[in-house]
Amino acid sequence: MKHKSGWLLKIPFVVAALIAVILVVTGCVSGLTAVGWSGGTVSDGILYVGSREGRLVAVNLSDDSRTFSEALVPISQPGLFGCAPAGGGCSAGAVSVPVYGIPAVSDNLSYMAGYNGKVYAYSIDNLAVRWVYPREGYLQPIVGGIVIAEGKLFFGCTDGKVYALDAVTGDKLWESAATGDKIWGTPTIAGETLYIGSFDKKLYALNIADGTKKWEYASKGSIISTPLIYQDMVIFGSFDRNLYALNASDGTLKWQFTGKNFFWAEPVVYNDTLYVGCLDKSVYVLNPTTGAKIAASELDSPLASQPVVVNDTVVFASTKGVVYSLSTVTNEIKKLADLKKAVNGPLTASGEIVFIHTQDNVLQRLNAVTGTLLSSISLSSS
Repeated sequence: MKHKSGWLLKIPFVVAALIAVILVVTGCVSGLTAVGWSGGTVSDGILYVGSREGRLVAVNLSDDSRTFSEALVPISQPGLFGCAPAGGGCSAGAVSVPVYGIPAVSDNLSYMAGYNGKVYAYSIDNLAVRWVYPREGYLQPIVGGIVIAEGKLFFGCTDGKVYALDAVTGDKLWESAATGDKIWGTPTIAGETLYIGSFDKKLYALNIADGTKKWEYASKGSIISTPLIYQDMVIFGSFDRNLYALNASDGTLKWQFTGKNFFWAEPVVYNDTLYVGCLDKSVYVLNPTTGAKIAASELDSPLASQPVVVNDTVVFASTKGVVYSLSTVTNEIKKLADLKKAVNGPLTASGEIVFIHTQDNVLQRLNAVTGTLLSSISLSSS
């Protein structure tokens, strides 16, 4: 345990605090085990999400039927916080692979990356594996999600590099030069540029054609937040407690907003207003052009999940599983439901229904307009 404690001492206190929260709510402190918290993506009436079992699950939203992929193959490596991948409990013999990133869908394939350091492409018809990368061996763990653009698949890796694959064949097209530390975030693509943060405290803009660097911006904290593109800006949060807005073309600073803790989740913009949750338990409403604060509301616990927009409301979930809606007209916030389950991954919306992947491997469903909790869907294959 000595090496783990030393690692924790090297990161900011707020990061260690969140790690402690996640370890507690996932039920394993002594063994420092964490489980995946994959969000979902909806395509043609099917919701795709990574399960705690290390499977891609396709949920047909018309009848709640489920299709399961084969479980990802684990390898002997530490988990997200320096511990063994969790399959339930804290034993070193755990057999499932955590999935943290949101699956992607393109044409007739769905894609998912595992903490075992592999990317998988599945047929959307039956979730049979179409290809896997790398073909042999493993990369270092993959924590962030996958992005598809121009027939290419992009993802960041704990080895500090960004990879681009052919989305149809899985052949590697390029890998970027390594950043100064691990990458846990999901890239964002706008035009011919990919934006992604690193634990080396920098945001990078890369050319999607070949992975070469266009520019970099140094903050004072590690960056996990998925960048948001708004007009000509790239907006992202950092472990230094700041939310930054940069000129997307050259990386120069346009504004920064300081919270009381760090920004983990990606913000959203609706009707030219920016909404973002923070680990200081607050939801901030900002002017996205200037960064000026319009309103703020303090909730029950930290916010690590990306919110979603439903009609004229923004729906947030706290790490304790309390769900709130914020009116984009009045900026008033109200409690919708208390799931009494830990929530760490991004929310997903389809129409008025919000899907929330809780840490007990269940997909919770909430009507964000009426506040009605609908029947939940187990993501377990047993």
